Amino acid sequence: MKQKQTYVLDLTRINGNGDFACPRCGATISPDDCTEETYSVTEAKVSSQGLEELVICCNKCTSHLHLTGFSLLQNLCGADEEKDKESDYITHL
Repeated sequence: MKQKQTYVLDLTRINGNGDFACPRCGATISPDDCTEETYSVTEAKVSSQGLEELVICCNKCTSHLHLTGFSLLQNLCGADEEKDKESDYITHL
């Protein structure tokens, strides 16, 4: 029986626009890829604060990748939205 490799990736440590390479085979995994050719979402772990972890499977090498760091990203997006609301409010005055 072949053992599957499991990796934990913190998205807050990824530079760029969200694309990253599979740690095992180097396949490019992009959040914009909707075809499921490169990877498949196998599990989404959520809490009352939102998405906590996303488990995906690389379709090239069958490694399981546990993506973390969503809470920090959501906080950053929330801060940006608050700034946008403030600027919209000021713009409308």
